[in-house]
Amino acid sequence: MTAGDAEQAKKNGPAPLERAPLAYENPAFLNSADGRLIRVMAEYSEPLARFRRERIQDTVVFFGSARFRGLEEAEGALELLENSYAAKTASSAEQPASPEEIASGKATDLQRKRAVAAVEMARYYEDARRLAFLLTNWAKTTSSRRNRFVVTSGGGPGIMEAANRGAYEAGGKTIGLNIRLPFEQAPNPYITPALNFEFHYFFMRKLWFAYLAKALVVFPGGFGTLDEMFEILTLAQTHKLAKKITVLVYGSEYWKRVLNIEALVNSGAISPADLELFQFVDTPEQAFELLKQGLTEEHLKPEAAAAKQRDARAPEGELMAGVSVEEFLGPDMAKTQS
Repeated sequence: MTAGDAEQAKKNGPAPLERAPLAYENPAFLNSADGRLIRVMAEYSEPLARFRRERIQDTVVFFGSARFRGLEEAEGALELLENSYAAKTASSAEQPASPEEIASGKATDLQRKRAVAAVEMARYYEDARRLAFLLTNWAKTTSSRRNRFVVTSGGGPGIMEAANRGAYEAGGKTIGLNIRLPFEQAPNPYITPALNFEFHYFFMRKLWFAYLAKALVVFPGGFGTLDEMFEILTLAQTHKLAKKITVLVYGSEYWKRVLNIEALVNSGAISPADLELFQFVDTPEQAFELLKQGLTEEHLKPEAAAAKQRDARAPEGELMAGVSVEEFLGPDMAKTQS
């Protein structure tokens, strides 16, 4: 700009400004450290709005390894071992060996172990699928204006996929609470599209696992499964859950190899009564009966009795006759009522 141009610009004044973006439409702000509180609040409010819109009253959460596959896939020629929650495959030396490689003697010891483990662990995938199917079929028979005991998973592959798949095959809604990681975990295809969530913050995802859950089934898994299981058990142990929750630990042989809970009792780290916070189960049918019993005794029967009392007390023509505070305000608001 020449001196003359500068002088002319000064006389004319500054150029008109474009409108500034609204704060909630400003990506630079929303993705900054200053916008973190908004992002955290969004991961509470947006799922809550969707759960209400889809009339989800409560859930049954399935935890378990992302690595286990269905029996057909595990018995296939090459079952790739994947990092948990990742789309990145292991090196060829760590991939389970195919039957041809084992027969020809070309498979490494690690490949042989992986191939055997893949088939052995596939039964847990099939069991999770079966249990989710049984539970969803039963939940559909409960008399409610909202969806009850909806099968919920972490949204990814393995046991998570199996749980969503079983519920999908039973014709029910099913929830996936996915997490965004450097190696993306894609949502499995069996999640109800309107109930497919993706979180940035692990702690907000954990809140939604615990918040609506009336029962938890923990299938064999690794670090993530252990973390999630002990999170819920700690909340139950410390009475931080505003409800009764049935916790089933599936696969006693696996878990008793991995964990020595009795050592915690013997060392005084936990109370003997804390062992009553969960039960071991080994078949889909056994797990289903315990789930049905716990959900009925702790939730359906007390709710039916409370509804009957409300109906008896409600004046004729009352607007909310027969509608609980939880149904009217939503589960988050109901807890704050005295």
